[in-house]
Amino acid sequence: MTVVNDPQSPMYIPEKNREIARERAAERKSRIKGYLEVRDSIPTGTNRRERTEKSKARILEILGGTGDDWNDHRWHIGNVIKDTSTLSRILDLNDKEVAEIEKAARLCRWAVSPYYASLIDPSNRSCPVYMQSIPTSREYIEKGTEDHYAIKYNSPAPLITRLYPDRLIINVTNICAMFCRHCLRKKDISSKDMIYSRDNVRAALDYIASSPEIRDVLLTGGDALALPDNYLDWILGELDDIRHVEIKRLGSRMLATLPQRVTPELCGMLARHKPVYLNTQFNSPMEITPEAETAVDRLIGAGVIVGNQSVLLRGINNDVNVMKKLVHELVRIRVRPYYIFNCKKLEGIRHFRVPVSDGLNIIENLRGYTSGLAVPTFIITAPEGRGKTPMAPAYLLNYNRNGKLLFRTWAGDVCEYEDELLDE
Repeated sequence: MTVVNDPQSPMYIPEKNREIARERAAERKSRIKGYLEVRDSIPTGTNRRERTEKSKARILEILGGTGDDWNDHRWHIGNVIKDTSTLSRILDLNDKEVAEIEKAARLCRWAVSPYYASLIDPSNRSCPVYMQSIPTSREYIEKGTEDHYAIKYNSPAPLITRLYPDRLIINVTNICAMFCRHCLRKKDISSKDMIYSRDNVRAALDYIASSPEIRDVLLTGGDALALPDNYLDWILGELDDIRHVEIKRLGSRMLATLPQRVTPELCGMLARHKPVYLNTQFNSPMEITPEAETAVDRLIGAGVIVGNQSVLLRGINNDVNVMKKLVHELVRIRVRPYYIFNCKKLEGIRHFRVPVSDGLNIIENLRGYTSGLAVPTFIITAPEGRGKTPMAPAYLLNYNRNGKLLFRTWAGDVCEYEDELLDE
C-alpha cells in the first residue's frame, strides 16, 4: 500500500476531500484564464528570435561588421547608431519620421546600440523597443515639469546624490549604450560622453569615508558598466577599503541594451569585490533574449545578485498580461523583479505616463496570481528629491476591530485575523 492510500499516513486524503480540492483548483485556474489565452502570443526576445536574427544580419551588412564583431561590446559602442541616415537604412524611416527625430535631437540626444536596434520590429512603430529608443514629435510638443531637486539639492559632495540615511549614489559617467526616450535624466545628459575623473571620484569616496552611517553605495550615471573594467575595479576596491561600506551596487541597463558588455573578464573582476548587487532595467519581454540570459548567468556565476527595476510605460508594459509575462521571463533567467517605477511627469516623457491606478491594478493581478518571488514593489517617486514611496492595493480594511484585523485576501475574501493588543 502506498503512503497516500494508507489512512494511517499523515499524507492520506479521503477521495471526497480530493474532489473538493479539484474543484478549488479549477476555480483558481479560472482566475488566470485570460492570461493563459494570450501568454504564448506576447512577443518575447525568445519567440521573436527568427526576426531578430534577420535584423542582426541586415545591421551587420549596413555597418560592415562580422559575427565576431557582434559579440564584442566595444564594436557596438564604436558603431552606436546616432544619425538618421544610418537608422533609415535599418528601419525604413519615412521623411516625416526623419524630420521628427532630427527636431527632437535638438533638445535631447539619442543613440541606439546595434544590438538593441536588432530587437526592433521594423514594420511596427508601436514596437516596445522602438518606442523606448527612437525619438518622436511628442518629445518637443509636450510640456511637463522640470525636477532638478534630486541632483541640485541633494549633492553634499562631487558626484554624490544622497536621498536616504544610510546609502547614496556616485554618478560615475553620463555614458549609456543607448539613450532611453523615457529617461528622467535625459535633459541632463550632455552632448559629449564623459567618464568623470579620478579626482572627482576621490572627492566622493572621501565624503563616504567620513560618513560612517553610509553602508550601501550605488554606482550609476549614465551606466556603471560604461566604465572600463580597470576604472570600475579601482572604485570598487576603494569602497572595499572603507570598513563601514557593506555592499556595493551597480546601476546598468546594459543587460537589456548591450548584454555583450558582461564579459568573463568583467565578471572575474566583480567576483573579487563581493558583495556586489546589480540592478538593471528590463521593461518589455522582448528585451529578454538569449544574450541577456547569458549575461545574467555570468554575473550569477561571479556571485553578483541581479535585480530588475522596470518603469511603467504607456503602450509598452502597462498591460496586466504583458507585465506578468515580463516578470515570468525575469524569474526564468534568475533576475528578481524588484521595483516598478511610475514614470515621472517631466517634459518630453509625459506621453509614457499612465495613471497610478494602472500600476495598482498590475500589482493586484500579480499578488496571489503568480509566485510571490515574481511580484515587484510599485513605486512613485516623491517630488523635490524626497525619495521612493511604495504603493499597494488596499488589503487592510479595518486595523482594530475588537482586537482583530479585518482584511481581504488576494482573491477578494474578507477575513478576520487575531491580533495582539497594543500595550497600555
